[in-house]
Amino acid sequence: MTLPISVISVSGTPAECGAAYGAAAAPLIAANVRLYLQRFRDQAGLDAAAVRAAGAAFRRASAEVHPRVAAMLDAVAEGAGANAEELYALNGRTELIYGTRHDGDGGCTSIGVLDTHTTTGGTLLGQNWDWHPAQREAMVVLQTRDEHGFEVVTLAEAGMLAKAGLNSAGLGVCLNMLGSDRDGPRAGVVPYHVLLRAVLESDHLGGALRVAARTPRGASLNLLLGQAGKAGEYGGEVIDVEVVPGDLGWLHPVDGFVTHANHIETAVAVHDRQRDFGGASLFRGARARRLLAAIMDDRPDRKVNEEDLKVVFRDHGGYPMAICRHVDERDEPLERAETVFSVLLDLDERRFGLAEGPPCGHKYGFIRLGLS
Repeated sequence: MTLPISVISVSGTPAECGAAYGAAAAPLIAANVRLYLQRFRDQAGLDAAAVRAAGAAFRRASAEVHPRVAAMLDAVAEGAGANAEELYALNGRTELIYGTRHDGDGGCTSIGVLDTHTTTGGTLLGQNWDWHPAQREAMVVLQTRDEHGFEVVTLAEAGMLAKAGLNSAGLGVCLNMLGSDRDGPRAGVVPYHVLLRAVLESDHLGGALRVAARTPRGASLNLLLGQAGKAGEYGGEVIDVEVVPGDLGWLHPVDGFVTHANHIETAVAVHDRQRDFGGASLFRGARARRLLAAIMDDRPDRKVNEEDLKVVFRDHGGYPMAICRHVDERDEPLERAETVFSVLLDLDERRFGLAEGPPCGHKYGFIRLGLS
């Protein structure tokens, strides 16, 4: 089965990749910029001038810290005929909308399973990405091969460079939005989604963790990272990292797997804003752990597969604010959310899987890394 949205495949230097992506996705990028300019006004009180000023600051910081990623994003703007500062603001939408407040129940439930606990012997990552339903119409899968042959495939909001994805080194990432009392505007921070792209440009897990730790940031996020092993030599690895401004905490798999939702589970010394308003995050990660553990308990080898992860991602416990999230019409329109897409990553096979959400009503399609 093919993927449910367009795959944009580009190759070359970062600038060449960005320009080709921008040109191919120009109408979607324009629509997404309009969508977020409206959200910045309605949710953060930012007019176009304020958005561009914030984007200019993000652009300067990105060019200093991650110049190859910045070169790609600059070229996306040129290729799409878009304003570069607005595109940087787009990639920093989490900082701009939620930087000083976090009064929604932004979703996402992530799972990582070590290769020792999968039936195929491959390391698996996956997540449900919960966001505003209208966002589904402005999404792409971006597949790039740089001038050195290094490949990345990732889900992306049009005009952004990354979200959940994997690369040709067998490194993958899933993500969850967090909120802490350290979030907020400050000089020199790199946007959330630029950081994600820099993580996916890493060719080993230690390098990805360096990027996560060393990138100046103004928003809290959770990164579920994994890397495939090498057959006959060593196994894969999975680690979950809660990255807040100025600090980070980490979780390792227990009984072969780790799960995460949208609240802080490590001992980082911040106030978790999820505590201020509650919501489904407080049970979704734990429920995913219980569901996966129950599947393992029913099997002598205690191993799971992609089909088992699909079962978890389609779970309706706590409906409508479940792991498989559905819109609650009682929410304010700007705060309505559902599972927009569900992602499955087989790091050893370099397979990227995607289902339109909520996944209870849709099948997963898969592609493998390898540009034609």
